[in-house]
Amino acid sequence: MKDMYGVLPDIPRFYTALAEWLACLLCILKMKRRINGWKLVAVAVCVLIVQSFFLIMTDNEEGFLWILCMAIAVGIMYLFIFSSCKMGAKDTGYCCVRAFVLAEFMASLEWEVECFFYYDMKWNHAWNRVLWLAVTYSGVCLACCLIEGKLLKQEKDLDIENRELISCIIIGAAVFLMSNLGYTSLKTPFTVTLYPEIFIIRTMIDLGGIAILYAYHLQRINLRIRYEYESMQNILHHQYIQYEQSQEAIDLINYKYHDLKHYILMLKLEENEQKRNDCLKQMEEELKGYGMQYKTGNQVLDTLLTSKNLYCTKKQIVMTCVVDGALFDFMDDIDICSIFGNALDNAIECEEKIQVGKRLIEVTAFSQRKFLIIRFENYYEGELEFQRGLPITTKKETQFHGYGLKSLCYTVRKYGGEVDISTQENWFSLKILIPM
Repeated sequence: MKDMYGVLPDIPRFYTALAEWLACLLCILKMKRRINGWKLVAVAVCVLIVQSFFLIMTDNEEGFLWILCMAIAVGIMYLFIFSSCKMGAKDTGYCCVRAFVLAEFMASLEWEVECFFYYDMKWNHAWNRVLWLAVTYSGVCLACCLIEGKLLKQEKDLDIENRELISCIIIGAAVFLMSNLGYTSLKTPFTVTLYPEIFIIRTMIDLGGIAILYAYHLQRINLRIRYEYESMQNILHHQYIQYEQSQEAIDLINYKYHDLKHYILMLKLEENEQKRNDCLKQMEEELKGYGMQYKTGNQVLDTLLTSKNLYCTKKQIVMTCVVDGALFDFMDDIDICSIFGNALDNAIECEEKIQVGKRLIEVTAFSQRKFLIIRFENYYEGELEFQRGLPITTKKETQFHGYGLKSLCYTVRKYGGEVDISTQENWFSLKILIPM
């Protein structure tokens, strides 16, 4: 750095390495981690040493080699985030791009401020450089923590899709290329030769890149929340339609049930005793399942439990219910359908995968100390994985499944209630607590 308008001063490589390291660390501290404590500290220190050494040793590279070195530096950032956080490859790539653009802005802003005071203000003491480095980097990190903190309250998991990752990479690459165009020897309509303008343009482009990625991230969260809400509303509607269809089917069964009683009386007049007894026995067996109806004191529950029990009988699933339906008078019919429909559908789906004889479902609902307590319990086999307190769907297309329990939780929380899910000795338990 000889003169203000002489040799163009570039950002020291250690500054770049430190900015990239801090940006990665911000990302790691926000996410669920694989390592913690001293292991995380040791890994972080090693990464800072490796990143700094690599960038310093490749300081004089230009052209294609410079681009290759930057790609390797981004790769080190990716490995740092991936090895420290419990995230998949796509989620890590998404975070890495955002961290890289943030690091570019952080380093560019600090170097612009430092050069201004070094050249224009003649503050060329060594401690001034340390001061501006500390103030700028800490200020940017603090601002990011305050902004990102609001996002983390809205988003539970990243679950980045391919198109979202590709869009993020395109934005990050465009920001990086445009912000560094002034440092190349190429003559383009966008090339600026005076270093103050280059620094301002570079810093503004990086800031714009952060704003674009932040807006894209926020839009992605809002779209996902809207999609989940619409999916849960569709499930609610589907459960209520199921209830209405079940009511019609049960009414029809009741009509047939009473008609069959008359047929039984006619068969009793059959002269052939053996034939008569065989027909009577067969009809009585067929009527056992259809004649059983739940009388809980709530018509919606009676219909829903009876229809589910009919299906369980067909699938050789033993379902027992001890439910006080009068306790549900304060709830909307569609909310009752959502809670019982989703819980029983998940339990039945689980039992259908188990061999006959072990298919068991138990449902209880009672009041205790001014709380409505609902329990759904069923036997299961295998291992269940949980995420955010909910079991992960075992279906292949996870993007389109798993909303049943989310819809149930959404409905319960409408009434100020809470949902607790636990497993013990192959027994799955879903407990709901709602203040009355």
